[in-house]
Amino acid sequence: MSSNVATAYLFPGQGSQSVGMGRDLAAETDARALWEEADDTLGYSLSKIAWEGPDAELQRTENAQPALLVASLATLRVLASRVVLSDAPAYVAGHSLGEYTALVAAGSLTFADALRLVRLRGELMAAEGDRVGGAMAAVMGLSADLVGSISEEEGVDVANRNSPEQTVVSGEVGAVARVVERLRGAGARRVVPLPVSGAFHSRLMRPLADRFAQAVADVSLSSPRILVISNVSAQPLRDEAEIRRELVEQLYSPVEWVRTLEYLHTHGVTRYIEVGPGKVLTGLVRRTLPGAEAIASDSLLPAAVG
Repeated sequence: MSSNVATAYLFPGQGSQSVGMGRDLAAETDARALWEEADDTLGYSLSKIAWEGPDAELQRTENAQPALLVASLATLRVLASRVVLSDAPAYVAGHSLGEYTALVAAGSLTFADALRLVRLRGELMAAEGDRVGGAMAAVMGLSADLVGSISEEEGVDVANRNSPEQTVVSGEVGAVARVVERLRGAGARRVVPLPVSGAFHSRLMRPLADRFAQAVADVSLSSPRILVISNVSAQPLRDEAEIRRELVEQLYSPVEWVRTLEYLHTHGVTRYIEVGPGKVLTGLVRRTLPGAEAIASDSLLPAAVG
């Protein structure tokens, strides 16, 4: 690809998983090695769950998160090995779980440590969801400010600001139901309850912070070789202390995806490549930055493995 434009790699988060993801790419040695290392590190066959299901097993948060990490990094390896992605990106960013993928791609976090952290993260999030309940809903067609104002009145948090017209809310089940009804009454084009096991990126996840912080403190981190844009602040993560703080705060803070894309745009990025399963982030780029070049890695894979 041409190097005369600034490029950012974007890594997808939970929700982009599907049974069979990564199986075709595992014909490539580099990709297969990652899946084998993941199986050995975790002590169970993550690859079998990702490739064969059943779907209910893959959708479990503690499986979906590590499986997406591996699938996205395997995609990156294949594209790089086939010189489809020949230029180093100026920036990397990941949506929620995808931030871990971005940190591995930037050389801040080892693959094995990232795998263990996201498995634990998924376990803790699922367990907290089982303990206290919670719900999430995606809202389309209203401004983030209006969604945030109504949510705050009901004790519900904004979990994701995904695009100018798509905001996700998160909180206690009854409170989210009240918010959903109010937002529909306020003219939301569409409100979609999300099939999740808890109120992710909300105050209900705060009890996880101390335990997860201990796990984060036990891993080695390096300053990133490529600038990683934070989900929480939408600013670059420049050192180990910032990264450790980010990984903990990210559990209960909103994913500021609109601000992330705006930061990248302001700093000269004109090409956005979603590396991993699905096309969710490609769509969000197009809705947030009209005219930007947004490419899903699926469209590059035939050149890589054909």
